[in-house]
Formats: sequence, structure tokens, C-alpha cells
Amino acid sequence: MNEIAIRIENLSKCYQIYATPRDRLKQFVLPPLSQMMGKTPKQYFGEFRALNDVSFEVKKGETVGIIGRNGSGKSTLLQMICGTLNPTSGSIQTTGRIAALLELGSGFNPEFTGRENVYMNASVLGLSNEEIDARFEDIAAFADIGEFIEQPVKTYSSGMMVRLAFAVAINVDPEILIVDEALSVGDELFQRKCFSRIESIRANGATILFVSHSGGTIVELCDRAVLMEAGEKLTVGLPKQIVGRYQKLLYAPADKRDAIREQIRRADEQVVESASAAVKDPSSKDHAPIKHEQELQESFDPNLKPSSTIEYESDGAYIESPAVLTLAGEQVNNLVRKKTYRYTYTVQFTKSASNVRFGMLIKTTSGLELGGGASASSARDSLSYVEAGSSYRVEFLFRCALNPGVYFLNAGVNGNVDGSETYLHRLIDISMFRVQPDTENLATGIVDFGCYPELELQQTQD
Repeated sequence: MNEIAIRIENLSKCYQIYATPRDRLKQFVLPPLSQMMGKTPKQYFGEFRALNDVSFEVKKGETVGIIGRNGSGKSTLLQMICGTLNPTSGSIQTTGRIAALLELGSGFNPEFTGRENVYMNASVLGLSNEEIDARFEDIAAFADIGEFIEQPVKTYSSGMMVRLAFAVAINVDPEILIVDEALSVGDELFQRKCFSRIESIRANGATILFVSHSGGTIVELCDRAVLMEAGEKLTVGLPKQIVGRYQKLLYAPADKRDAIREQIRRADEQVVESASAAVKDPSSKDHAPIKHEQELQESFDPNLKPSSTIEYESDGAYIESPAVLTLAGEQVNNLVRKKTYRYTYTVQFTKSASNVRFGMLIKTTSGLELGGGASASSARDSLSYVEAGSSYRVEFLFRCALNPGVYFLNAGVNGNVDGSETYLHRLIDISMFRVQPDTENLATGIVDFGCYPELELQQTQD
């Protein structure tokens, strides 16, 4: 039984770029004449490789995110998988009905009504008229554009058109769902409905492949992630690791970017494949035994340290000595729920900087961002100028409102470089801590919101 939904092998897409229309005409006429005369034909165009020798597989039922900077080839890849763009070389194999959320609404006929476009698009996606009849009310209800469903699409706002296109695509029961930055359509209520529907499709065993610039979305929804850069697949692995590498590349100075690409490209595959082992099992013998609530107290476990740390390239600042401390100043990493702690680090500035802000972030082991803080709400309220050679000690107080588990900490410093705010230095997963379990904890989930039950007997039956 074939367990592969999408197989991509040595996929490339090359475009011919002409400096002038005259060069295009020369390319059409002169090379054939040169060949007829036995001469080596001259090339009148430059080549742009939008995709270069990309290979990977997506298993059935798997959700895979594709992340990368603008121009990295993400959308080109999805278009070729959907069949709307032909590859220059390589092969694509897909198994199952594909529904694509690419350029939503681009296939609509503006003269047709919404209803007519629903039937046209759904038939293109492989549904019969009987199947469309059975699903039309669900599609119309999901789009929620009211009586406009019977009006020509040319009278729609862009938002209405996108809502209708989205409603059609996700109501065809796809076996493969392909999404290109379409998870931010409409208002917040419609976005939540879209996410809910995608989660339902995923729960039913469909394969999902989507592009997003949102690292949080990739971490939250995906089983694996692919990092693209300049038309090349740099690496594939667990979402948290891939998003960290993407962010390091995204914020790298231009003169360091090639070196970072090569570093990611040559990274030990075992590091990516075994990223889930970056956090040791809290129940392993290397960790302190669980204590009963009345015995719980903070402590420091030297074995509890991250192996998934990612460091951004420095741009005039270096973060050092991150630590979690009690209010009395004792370093700890076994924390007690509901107590307050201090997260500290120092920053050494090797260059002068302006509009400087400091920050921290707490994440789950899967990379889901839970929350954090900044030293200023905007650049206007930040440190206006910091001299080279300066050193700052940064401290954030936080209340441990987390349920038992293991969590990561980030540290970062921002500043103004060439007129725009960017990271001067950032450390991802630089520190970690464990929130100890207790027997009296009634909270569920990740964050303890202080929810307590109150029961009142209303009546009894005789």
C-alpha cells in the first residue's frame, strides 16, 4: 500500500529573462538559423532558476509547512504540485483529489453569479453536478455572503470573492489540501472558521501542504516543515527547528547570509531528525524525582539544559549569562507554580546603537510561543542611544502561571540599523526550565488561568 501522498524528485523551474523585446525576437529567429548553418547558436536571454533540484516526500495524513523568505520558490513549488505550472525538469507524483487555495478567486468569471462560479470551480476540482447540488448550501453558508451569491462576481468586494473561493475549495472533501498564504482571509471570525475547517480536514486524514510566513502557524499546525531559500530546499525537519533556522537566516546581515545558508545545508541530519530528543524526558533518571506539593521548592538541575539553541548573527551586541533566579537571587530551573521569578541576562555592545529594546519569550517544547515581554512598547520609548563598550543587565519578572511541563526561554535585543529596526542579537532556546507537578493542581492545558470550580445543587428528584 502506497503511503506517500506527494513525491517530488529533482524538481526545477527555469525562466528565460530577456533584457528587451528585441532579444526575445532574436532568440526566436536567430538560433534556428545558426543551427541550419552548422554554427553554435547564441543565447539572447538570461536564466532565472525559481526552483533548483528540489526533492522531498509528504506522507498521507501528514501536515507539512513550507517556509522561506520572499522569492525562495515556495509558491512556484505549490503551483507545480497543483498542475497550474509546468516544471522545467524533475517529476511530481500525487495520490488523491487535490484542492488548492492559491490565488483565491483568480479562476472566477466576473460575469457569472456566485452560484454559477461555485458550480464551475467545484466541477474543475472534480465534483459532479449531483455532488455540487448536495454541498451547495454548505458552501454558501460557509462563505456567508448572503444574497450576493446570486449576483455577478464583478459586483463583489475582494473579501467576498476570497470567502467564496475558500468555501468552494475546502468543501470538496480533498485528500490533499494545498494552501498558499490563504489563512488570513476575511475578518477574525471568518479566519477562525477557516482554521476550524482545516483542522477538521486534517482530523479526517487529509494531507495538507501549505506556505506561511508565520512561524507560529507552522509550529502549531505542522508535523514537519521545509525551509526554502533561493529556489533550493535547504532542510526538512521538525517545525520548531526549521522555524528557528528560518528566523536566523531572515535576520542575518547580508554579508553573513551565504555562510548561514551553507551552515544549514551541511547541518548534521541527525540533529534535525532527532530534534524531538532535544528535551530530555522529565521522568528520566537524569532529573530530580517528583516531590509532593508540600515539599516543592525551587532547585537547579545542571542536566536540564537545551541542545536546540539557535544564535542569530550579532550586529554589534552580544547576549550573555541568561538565567532564571528566585527573588532572593538564587539560580533555579525547577520552578513552582504561582511563584514569581526573575529572568536575567547581560548585553555587551561592541558598536553604538540607537532605539534599543530588550525582550524575552517563553515557549513550549514544540515551539509554540506562550508569551513574554519587552523593555519598551515601541521604538519611541526605547533607549535612544547606547554607546559602544556599554554593558546592560536586563531583568524581567514573571509569574509562573504555567502548568507542569518543560519550557524554553528566548532572549533578544533590537535596535535601529540603517533606518529600520532589527535584531542586534538573539538567542533562541538559550535557557529552559521545568514547572514541577503538584497533587492539588486542578488546572488543565498549558497556562493556569486560575479557573476554580463552584458546584451548587439546584434540586433533587424524589
